[in-house]
Amino acid sequence: MKSGHTVTVFGAYGHTGRFVVAELLNRGFVPVLSGRDADKLHALAASHPGVDVRPAAVDDPAALDRALVGADAVINCAGPFAATAAPVIEAALRARIPYVDVAAEIEANLDTFAHFAQRATAAGAVVIPAMAFFGGLGDLLVTAAMGDWTTADEAHVAYGLSGWHPTAGTRTAGAVSRERRDGRRVVYSDGRLEYRDDAPATLKWTFPEPMGIRSVIGEFTMADVVTVPSHLAIPEVRTYMTVEAARDLSAPDTPAPTAVDGHGRSDQTFLVDVLVRSGGEERRAVVTGQDIYAVSAPLAVEAVHHVLTGRTRTVGVASAGAIFDAPEFLRALSPHISFGLRP
Repeated sequence: MKSGHTVTVFGAYGHTGRFVVAELLNRGFVPVLSGRDADKLHALAASHPGVDVRPAAVDDPAALDRALVGADAVINCAGPFAATAAPVIEAALRARIPYVDVAAEIEANLDTFAHFAQRATAAGAVVIPAMAFFGGLGDLLVTAAMGDWTTADEAHVAYGLSGWHPTAGTRTAGAVSRERRDGRRVVYSDGRLEYRDDAPATLKWTFPEPMGIRSVIGEFTMADVVTVPSHLAIPEVRTYMTVEAARDLSAPDTPAPTAVDGHGRSDQTFLVDVLVRSGGEERRAVVTGQDIYAVSAPLAVEAVHHVLTGRTRTVGVASAGAIFDAPEFLRALSPHISFGLRP
C-alpha cells in the first residue's frame, strides 16, 4: 500500500514514536519528525534519509504550526500527555487535520474529551485519544464483543502480559497520573469514575489456553475506563493485569525494553481477554501479539489510514470503538495481532 499522505509524528524519537515512524514508512506514508529535542530528531533522521525534521515545543504554537504545514494528519507520541495533548490538538485544529495520540494516561484522556468534544464536533474535526495498546485496543475488543448489543451490564478487560519492562515515558506518565490523583487509585463503577485509597484485590482470571488460570490484580485500571464508557452504555468497566507484569511495572529497577528482532520488538508477549455480560448472557473477544509498545504503532497508523480514506462513523473527539467498525479494524491489524471472538 502506497499512501503518499504526509503525517507529522510529534515525539518521533521516543520509544513508541520510533515504532510509529517505521510503520508509516513501511506503509508508504511520508513522516515528518517533530518534537522538542532537535538533536534527537536529526539523529533519528540520519536513519531515514530524506525525512523532514521540524523541531517544536508544546509552549511554542508557531513552531507547532510549522510542524504541521502540509501534513494530512498528526500522531502525538510525546508524553506525558497531560502536558502535550492539548497544545498539539490545538495545532491540529488550526491546521484542520486529524489528530491521533497514544496516551495511556486516564486523566489526560478525560481532559481531551472534556475540553475538545464540542469544538472538534463543531469543526467537523477528528480527534482520537488513546489509540494504543491501552485504551484503544481494549475499546475495540469490547465493542467487537458487544456485537448487536446496545447496552451491557459489565465489561471486563484482562491483560495477560508475560512481563512488563516499562519505558522512561511510561514511568513519567505514571508519576504524573499518581500526582494528579493524590496517590489514589481509580475505578469505573456505577457509571462513573471513583477514586479510592484501598489496595486492589488479587484474584484469578481464566485466560484462553495456553495461558490458562493466572493471578491478576483486580481493578488495575487503565485508559479503557475512559474510552469504553465514552460511547457504550456499560456502567461497570473493570481492567485487570497479570501479577508478574504489575510487579515489573512497580519495581524501580526493572530495565527498559530490549529489542530481540529486526523490528525492534522486545520478547514480551500479550493476550488480552475481554468479557462482556448482559443479563444472563456473556460474549468474549481475545487478541494476542508481541510487545505492547510496538503494537501501538500499527494501531495509530491504521487509525490515520482509516480516517484519511473515509472509513469513519463520526467526527469530534471519539475513541477507537466509536469511530471505527471494530471487527473490521481489528482484522486489518492481522499482520501484527491475532484477533477472534470466542464463546
